[in-house]
Amino acid sequence: MIGGKDRRTHCGARWVAPRVAHAWLRSPRNLLDMDTFSKSDPVVVLFVQGSGSSEWKEFGRTEVIDNTLNPDFVRKFVLDYYFEEKQNLRFDVYNVDSKSCSVLKQDFLGQAFVALGEVIGSQRGRLERALTGVPGKRCGTILLLAEELSNCRDIVTMQLCANKLDKKDFFGKSDPFLVFYRSNEDGTFTICHKTEVVKNTLNPVWQPFTIPVRALCNGDYDRTVKIDVYDWDRDGSHDFIGEFATSYRELSRAQSQFTVYEVLNPRKKCKKKKYVNSGTVTLLSFSVESEFTFVDYIRGGTQLNFTVAIDFTASNGMPSQPTSLHYASPYQLSAYALALKAVGEIIQDYDSDKLFPAYGFGAKLPPDGKISHQFPLNNNVDNPSCAGIEGVLESYLQSLRTVQLYGPTNFAPVINQVAGAAAQVTDGSQYHVLLIITDGVISDMLQTKEAIVTASALPMSIIIVGVGPAEFEAMEELDGDEVRVSSRGRYAERDIVQVTPALSPVPPWARDAQPLADPRSHRVVSNWAANFFPSKFVPFRDYVDDSGNQVLSMARLAKDVLAEIPEQLLSYMKTRDIKPRRADPQ
Repeated sequence: MIGGKDRRTHCGARWVAPRVAHAWLRSPRNLLDMDTFSKSDPVVVLFVQGSGSSEWKEFGRTEVIDNTLNPDFVRKFVLDYYFEEKQNLRFDVYNVDSKSCSVLKQDFLGQAFVALGEVIGSQRGRLERALTGVPGKRCGTILLLAEELSNCRDIVTMQLCANKLDKKDFFGKSDPFLVFYRSNEDGTFTICHKTEVVKNTLNPVWQPFTIPVRALCNGDYDRTVKIDVYDWDRDGSHDFIGEFATSYRELSRAQSQFTVYEVLNPRKKCKKKKYVNSGTVTLLSFSVESEFTFVDYIRGGTQLNFTVAIDFTASNGMPSQPTSLHYASPYQLSAYALALKAVGEIIQDYDSDKLFPAYGFGAKLPPDGKISHQFPLNNNVDNPSCAGIEGVLESYLQSLRTVQLYGPTNFAPVINQVAGAAAQVTDGSQYHVLLIITDGVISDMLQTKEAIVTASALPMSIIIVGVGPAEFEAMEELDGDEVRVSSRGRYAERDIVQVTPALSPVPPWARDAQPLADPRSHRVVSNWAANFFPSKFVPFRDYVDDSGNQVLSMARLAKDVLAEIPEQLLSYMKTRDIKPRRADPQ
C-alpha cells in the first residue's frame, strides 16, 4: 500500500507519496553476555538519520527480553520508505541493567548500520549484519527484515445501471450521474468518485470504473458508502434525484449476485404518503484485484541494473583548470562526481552484484584519436562494468587523464547500448536505469528521440542530469511528462525520461576565473552560473546547500531525479501484465 501523507519533493516538481514499510528485528544471535550470574537482557534501539544530515535521532525501541543471548523481538518499527532517498538506520543493542530509561546507563552490546533500501533490496527483504563497536569482541549478528504494509491495496472495478429514475427535465428526460461519498470518523462525508453523465434517459447504464479500496472506505469494509443520484444541468445547479447507502462488504456480494438499491429522496418521502422511491440502481458487476507496488517487485527478485554515461565533450573545459566542470578540487566533488554519487549510491542498494557499466561519450580515444560516443570508462570493451560506485568514480577520473575531450554531444549510441541489454531480459526480473550526465545541448536530437521511443517498450528508464550554464530547454521535449516523445509517427509507449538541470555552484577559487573558448562547439565554457540558469528549470539553489554541505546537495538532487523510477517500473510491468514473483516465505 502506498500510504502516509503526500509530500512535495524539494524542488516542488511533483507529489511523492511514501511507501509505508514495516521494519523489524528477528533472531539476533550470539550477543555479548554482560551479566555475571545470568545472561544479558537485550533491547535494541533504532536511530534514523535525516536526509543529508549527520545527526542521529532515536526512532523507537524494542521490548526488553530477559536472560537470553538469542532474543526474538516482537515489536516492529513502521517507517515511511522513499526509494529516492538514502535512509540510514542504526541499530544499537544494549543489555538493560538499570531501571533508567537512558541508554547511557545500560551496557552497550554492539551496533549495526544499514540503509533501509539495502534491507528492501536484499533477497526476500532479509538482511543479516554483524554487530560491531566493542573492541576485541565478537558482538554477534542481527537479522533485519522489511515488508510493505499490505492493508487496503486492492482495486475495485464495478458497473452500475439505474431503472425508472425521476424525470427532472421539462423538455426531456433526466441526464443522470452518480456521486460516491466515503464516510469519515466524525460523521461527515468525503466525495471519492463521480460517474460520467448519461444524457436523456431514465434508465442509464454507466461505464465500468475503477477505484482503490482505500479511497472508497479507507480499508474499513463496513464503513458507510453513500451514493447520490443527480440530474445534470448545464449551469451546474444539478437536480437531486435521490440517494442510497451501502458498504464495501455489501457491494462485494455482487460478485455472486445482482444487488438492487432503492433510490430515496427524503423530501419527497416526507411530503408524499404514497411515495415509494425515485427509481432503483442495480450493481451489475463488482471485481477486485491486487494493486502491485514497487516493493512487491523488488521483494520478488527484480534487480535494478544501473548504467552511467558521462559527457567528455570539450565544452566542459580542460579538466586541469578550475573553470572545468570535470575539475576535481581538494575541497569538493566536481558536478559530475556529485551527480554520479547522488544517484548511484541509492540505486546500488537494489543491485545484488554491485557491478555498474560506465561509459563516456564525445571524446577522442588513444592511440589513433578516434571519436567515440560509448567508450567504456574502464577501457575494457568486453566488460565495461565497474565494481561499485567508487569503481565508477575511479574509472571516470582515470579516463580524464587518458582521453581528449572533443565532441559532439550524442546520446543515441549509449541509449541504444543499454536498450540492447534491456531487450535481452523482458520478463520483469531485470530493470535498467541509465544515468546521462551532460553539460550541453544535445547534437543528435532526432536519433535520440528515435532511441527513446524504441526504449520505451523495454524495461528501462533514463535520467538526464544537466550541469553547467548551457541552455537545456531543448531537452525538455525528451521528458514526456506533458507530451509523449514521438519519432517518425511513432509515440513512446511510456514516459521513461527524467530531465533535471544541476548547475554547479561557484567555488571561492573560481569566482574570478575567465571562461574558456571551445572552437569545436562555438560555445563558451564556464560552469560558474550563479546569476543565470535556464528559466524553465529549477534553480540550482534548490539543490546546493548554502553552507556547502555536499551530502545535503546530493540528497536533494537524488530526491528529485529518482522520484519517478518506481512508477516507471510499475508502468512497464502493468503494460506487460507482469506480476511480481512470490517471495520465498523461508
